Amino acid sequence: MRILGIESSCDDTAGAVVEDGRQLIVAERLSSSSLQRRFGGIVPEVAAREHTLAVLPVVAGLMESAKLDQSDIDAVAVTQGPGLIGALLVGVTFAKALALAWHKPLIGVHHLEAHMYVNALVEPIQFPALVLVVSGGHTSLVYWRDHGDLTVLGSTRDDAAGEAFDKGARILGLSYPGGPEIEKLAATAPSEVLFSLPVARLEAGSLDFSFSGVKTAFSALVKAHSEARAECAKALEDAIVEALCRNLNMAYEHYPVHQVYLAGGVAANTRLQERVREWGRCHGVAVHVPPREYCTDNGAMVAAAGYYRYRLGYAMSMADGPLTPWPLQNVSIKGG
Repeated sequence: MRILGIESSCDDTAGAVVEDGRQLIVAERLSSSSLQRRFGGIVPEVAAREHTLAVLPVVAGLMESAKLDQSDIDAVAVTQGPGLIGALLVGVTFAKALALAWHKPLIGVHHLEAHMYVNALVEPIQFPALVLVVSGGHTSLVYWRDHGDLTVLGSTRDDAAGEAFDKGARILGLSYPGGPEIEKLAATAPSEVLFSLPVARLEAGSLDFSFSGVKTAFSALVKAHSEARAECAKALEDAIVEALCRNLNMAYEHYPVHQVYLAGGVAANTRLQERVREWGRCHGVAVHVPPREYCTDNGAMVAAAGYYRYRLGYAMSMADGPLTPWPLQNVSIKGG
């Protein structure tokens, strides 16, 4: 079964065709990040305009490059939320029109669940598993029992990890997106620890995340040590990674699974991958990290998630629109 996936939740306009939820046939992506860089972050109106200009060329281009036509597509999947409402509206409207014109089923996909399913493009998902979903606007820790059956154990209460990286980069005068820039600068710092930043501790037993405090502490650190930019960047990266790994370890104590998956744009961070893999070796847990090109927003993850949603009997009505906010817990069809 071949699914055409369309992604337009933020600044990437992406499309892909995936067969049976696992085999990538073709993918295309256009990003407005270089344009957004002028503003130091995402401007929602600019993103929506760029999606409007890009969505037809992206989908037409991938269909042409793979020599596919509508008869080769069994269903259309689209990111229904969460995300920027104007950007989502472009993708959902286009996907509706396409599904209607081609007489195909339409599948609405949750953006974070799609990030989780990108791992299926590498190897079959093994259940049960813990998933650390770390993207620009979201940080979630998920217990994944089966397709359509998940429980959100923790989520961000304020800034997500990606937002903390972006704001840290802005404080240092680095370009957007901030995560890769912080990582590159931190890699030039001496190996010894010069500075440390606080990791938020919430109420006992909570698996939620909070990164607003580390952002404030980082701003003060840079003001006090403006000459040690690389060391400051390393301290920020270490604090964010420590918060993610600490909560993952706490979740494992209650859910001793044998599989852990990383997903989302921040999953591309080398230090995070090293720490989680090291933790996995110590606990006898298999750690799965998607290739870097699958960490950022892409159409393949939407098509893969759409396949599994469709197999569970889910279809999106033509009367449905974008959903934002849309709690990840609400996608659990089996009531997990």
